[in-house]
Amino acid sequence: MKVVVDEGIPYVKEAIGTITGDVAYASGDSFTPELIKDADALIVRTRTVCNRELLEGSNVQFIATATAGYDHIDTRYCREAGISWISTPGANANAVAEYVEAALLLLQKDRGIPLNRMKIGIVGVGNVGAKVSEKANAHGLSILENDPPRAAREGSGHFVTLEQIARECDIISFHTPLIMEGEYKTYHLADKEFFHLLKKKPFIINTARGEVIDTAAMLVTMKRKRISDVIIDVWENEPDISRALLKRAYVATPHIAGYSADAKGNATRMALEGLCKHFNITDAEINIELPRLRITTKKLYNNYGDIALITYDPRRDTKKLKKEPERFEEFRNNHPLKREAEVYHEAYRKCFNYSSFRKHISKGMG
Repeated sequence: MKVVVDEGIPYVKEAIGTITGDVAYASGDSFTPELIKDADALIVRTRTVCNRELLEGSNVQFIATATAGYDHIDTRYCREAGISWISTPGANANAVAEYVEAALLLLQKDRGIPLNRMKIGIVGVGNVGAKVSEKANAHGLSILENDPPRAAREGSGHFVTLEQIARECDIISFHTPLIMEGEYKTYHLADKEFFHLLKKKPFIINTARGEVIDTAAMLVTMKRKRISDVIIDVWENEPDISRALLKRAYVATPHIAGYSADAKGNATRMALEGLCKHFNITDAEINIELPRLRITTKKLYNNYGDIALITYDPRRDTKKLKKEPERFEEFRNNHPLKREAEVYHEAYRKCFNYSSFRKHISKGMG
């Protein structure tokens, strides 16, 4: 079995050896029909468009994308060609939710926004949106949730309309997949009509897909001062992002909200497990070894109330991206992987069981 793998997928090289020895690596944007012609499987990320142009005439029978989204996979063609595929939904849900939490804490610290008096609208309440809802609730925000597919399945009693969120919310956070057409289309879900409904000059957060928001319409609304500010991790036309939006954004990061070692490890494991299941491989041992946490107990103790900002503070990435937007892809591909908050909580529990913790400055724990 030959597998062609995106070389940027963390931990995959160490883990795939128990499955097959015939592996070729390439950057995500350099997959070609010649490269994958004799491959049985592909393991990719969002930069590899898996469509007829790439796949036709190849031996590929299985694709795993180590991402929650799968809009880069032509699912219709795969179905016609008999190619199975999987994504890894939920793998980065907590990482994205912690990014949103960090952004909310910044609004509170930098802008004086009293979170416990704010109402947040969560658009899309799947794996990520549900986690964001939990964290928003922990900070005392009132919550409105919008999710038409779930409302159709579960009844609409709990969910509200997008129009109600536009009218009532101080913060609006998007967590939908990108769906280009159909009943639950999300392409330009936040469009001119949506922005026209805004009543409270909300903060807009987008960690879903750039195309969920109509950038041009949002910029017009910002110019009219009907949006307080925006927190943007995903952009239309990546990596050629809107310089006007970049200039005006409060937080601007290069599509890295889900970039934690924990999330990447989860996604890689899920992709490899899917590969094994498809090819009926039962004797592989998939071991993902995550990096150890490095932090002094002094820093942990002094900043424990802001764990979300210890795990990730977006201000540094915002400064870098605003200064050199042409390096978007470089910043994204080489972004250091954080550890998630639970690792810090565990370190805190281990360290502060000792009465002498103030004297104990660790070089590393985790």
